This record gives sequence, structure tokens and C-alpha cells, in this order.
Amino acid sequence: MRQLGGRYAAAGLWATLLLGFATAGRPAATATTATAGAAPFYANRFTKLPTARALTSLGRKLFFDPGLSASGVLSCASCHDPASHFGPPNGRSVQRGGVQGASEGLRAVPSLMYSQNIPVFSEHYSDDEGDDSVDQGPAGGRTWDGRAESAHDQAREPLLSALEMANPNEHAIAVKLRHAPYAAEFETVFGEGVLPDDAQLLRAALLSLETFQQDPALFYPYTSKYDGWLRRQVALTPQELRGLAVFNDPAKGNCAQCHPSAIKEGAFPQFTDYGYVALGVPRNRALAANADPQYFDLGLCGPLRTDLADRKQYCGMFRTPSLRNVATRRVFFHNGAVHRLVDVLRFYAERDLRPERWYPRGPDGRVWIFDDLPAAYRANIDHEPPLDRRPGEAPALDAADIADLLAFLGTLTDGYGAASAGLSPVN
Repeated sequence: MRQLGGRYAAAGLWATLLLGFATAGRPAATATTATAGAAPFYANRFTKLPTARALTSLGRKLFFDPGLSASGVLSCASCHDPASHFGPPNGRSVQRGGVQGASEGLRAVPSLMYSQNIPVFSEHYSDDEGDDSVDQGPAGGRTWDGRAESAHDQAREPLLSALEMANPNEHAIAVKLRHAPYAAEFETVFGEGVLPDDAQLLRAALLSLETFQQDPALFYPYTSKYDGWLRRQVALTPQELRGLAVFNDPAKGNCAQCHPSAIKEGAFPQFTDYGYVALGVPRNRALAANADPQYFDLGLCGPLRTDLADRKQYCGMFRTPSLRNVATRRVFFHNGAVHRLVDVLRFYAERDLRPERWYPRGPDGRVWIFDDLPAAYRANIDHEPPLDRRPGEAPALDAADIADLLAFLGTLTDGYGAASAGLSPVN
């Protein structure tokens, strides 16, 4: 049962690859595509059929190689640190990159773990099979605004981003790959002819990175205490159980509305519904980009994502992250404005009741609530519990609730010994 939650992931990816490879020699139009009109990424154009093991091994080398960056010091692992559950390795709100390695990013780095089942972005997503009338609204896609459709799309972006690995174009990446210490491995894995062709070489690299990120032991191991509890191998403490109750209670934490906690159709929970929400997080004035008072990160409707710029009803919305391993993070929300998990919970409890604790005051002394979202889009902000209180009312979460929630969230950290030690079930 260890990998129940990822049952569609590695097997699904490899089935897609094999189906694509089976189209070798056919016209490109018959190959499978991730999205209509997209290039047939999975259609085989290599002279050799790569194995999953070979792709994973090569992808691992690529993931840890700082030589793929313009600065020569930044690898994928620099921002997605395995020791930090493939999230940021430090408490910086955003990470630094660029040609000199000193340019500041625009958003907090998300974890790459438990992303194996992220669906393709849809404005009208439904995860209720058999009932298409259940419209969750926007959901899916990778990155905070869902603009990357797949793991290989996501891997391409930092390679070319001026604020990250800062390669000027795909040719520059290909040159680095040809000079990498593992360059010969590309022809071993993909066959002759892959190294001289820029497009083929980059495609091979992205496919390898994507396959590496489907390694279940690293990216979705399901070894938390909570997983052990779901398997009836371990018991949660009374405080952890109280925290779970608060987490699930729609009148209190209401966390499970966006971070489902139950097994569904045999799959362990990912603790995200892949949806989008505008929380009204305070502006992080420490970010270089925010020194410009006219700059606003509006999530789904820009500026990094451009195809939904006219969907004003989405402005301020960012994708709901998984809460797995959340207790080990030191940076929260899309802009890294909060650095302690307890403060995240306090924000949910106090945002509307005590806004002066979270937002600055203007020259007139009034609190600038929702200061990181222009007034025209504030109707998009979420007001579901616990964000449904008015000044003077009791908070949905009191200090005891927050303490219990913290205890429960701590059970979502992978590596809990009993969860993977095959202990006898708890009755």
C-alpha cells in the first residue's frame, strides 16, 4: 500500500511514453500529445527506446548539475533541495539566480514532491467522475499559476528564466549538455544522433528530468506518520486527532475543503485539490520586484502567465499547494511573506478580525487590508471559513485549535520510522 496515492503516476507516464514511442515512423500528426495542437513531445524520434531506469539515472545527473546554469553554480537541486523535501533549502522568501547568481526570483519555491497526479490545467475542472456538473473552477497545471502543463514543461522554464538558470536560448542549453561529464550517456540511453541535434538533445534532457521526478521513493514515498495511521500501523496522539478533527471541520479549520485528507478511490490523499484561491496574503515588501508600487503578482491572470490576462475573475488566485511535509517548510504563500507555520494558521484565524497584525497602515492611519491586490480584484478574495469572520466576532480558530492543528500537520512529514517499518496494525 506504500504507493497507493501515486498509482497513476509512474505507470501512467511510462504508458504514455510507450504509446508515443510506438508511433515511430508515423506522421507527427498521429502521435499522442499532452494538449491539442501541442508538439508531440512523447512521440519517439530517437533511434533507441530508453528504459525507465536509464532515464531516471540520467535525470538525476541533470537535476544535480550546476553546470547547466549560466552562473555555473545553480542546479535544480539548489532550489529544490532533497534534504528539504525538494523545496527551498533556506528561509529566503525567494531564491537567487541569474547570470551572476544574484538576481532575486519573483515567487517562493514550491516543493516538487507529491506532484505526480497534478492534472492538466482546466478552467472548469471536475474530479467527480460520472458527474461533469461538479465544476471546481480553475485547477491543475504546475507552478503557482499552472502555466506549465507537465513536469518537462516545468523543467524547461527555470533553464531559460533570466532570474533562474538564465540560459539565453535552447542552443545554449544544448552546448552545456554536450560538454557535461555525462554527455556520452545521452547516446547510450537514446541512441546515435541525439547529441548534435539541439532540439532532440533538449527533449531528451527534459524527458529524463521528468522521469526522474516520478521516482516514488524520492518524490512520493508516503512514509509520514499520517500514512502509517491510514494503514492502521500507528496511532495518532489525542492532540493530533483533535487537530485532524479541526482540519476537517467545515465550521472551524475547513482545511480539507482545499486540502483533502481522506483516502479516495483507494488513493492516499495528496492534501491539495489542485485548485486556485485568492487569500489576500500581505504584500512582501522585502521582494525586489515589489519596490515598484505598480507591480502586482496577480497569479492566474499575470504577469508570468499571459493567456488568462482577460479573466479578471481569476486575478489574485494561486494554486493550492500540497500540505505534505509542510511542517518542515520555512517559507509560505506564493510571495514568501510568512516564515512560520504557526503564523500561517494565525493569518487564517485573524485576517479579517485583526487586520492590523498583518497589513500596514497608510498615511491616514487606516489599515491597508489586502494591500497586495488592487481594489478592482478584491471581490475574488476567499471568504470561506475560517476566513468568514467580522471584527468583534470570535475567531473560527482559537489558540488551542491552532496548537492542535500544528500537531496534526506535523504528522504529514515523510520519514516517520513506524510508517515504513511494517508494524502491526493498531486496533
